[in-house]
Amino acid sequence: MAFEVIERTIDIDGQKLLVPKLEVNTWWTNLSCRAKTVLDLYHGHGPSEQYHSELKSDLDVERLPSGRLCANKIILLCAMVAFNLLRGLGQEVIKRAGLAPQKINIPRWRIKTVLKNIVYCAVRLVRRAGRIELHFGKRCRWFEVIQDIAHSFA
Repeated sequence: MAFEVIERTIDIDGQKLLVPKLEVNTWWTNLSCRAKTVLDLYHGHGPSEQYHSELKSDLDVERLPSGRLCANKIILLCAMVAFNLLRGLGQEVIKRAGLAPQKINIPRWRIKTVLKNIVYCAVRLVRRAGRIELHFGKRCRWFEVIQDIAHSFA
């Protein structure tokens, strides 16, 4: 059994309480670890829920297309690869916050934001002298960030 006791001396509106409110949370588990680890696992379920929500809504994997388990497994594996690539791309953009056209002061971007700002940039595919190049428009706000990321992985 793991438990957590929270003593609240101020309510939600900022009003100080004369008598503190006590809140006791208990978890019954069969894990063979310390209570602190159980509490950390429980408190860490919020980001996990958010990632799950992003996978379902932003990548549109809410309803699987097939009734066959093998086909759905392949769809989920492809979605997992895409999700991890987009998360990595978002982290690379945050590392280059100084080049960004807008202020970035958050620890991570949602997948929808990465898609909207980086992936959906309009480019023209040009084949010249045996090479394939991407030509951005003159008004692409994210060009410096995309170019820096592309050069770092080239």
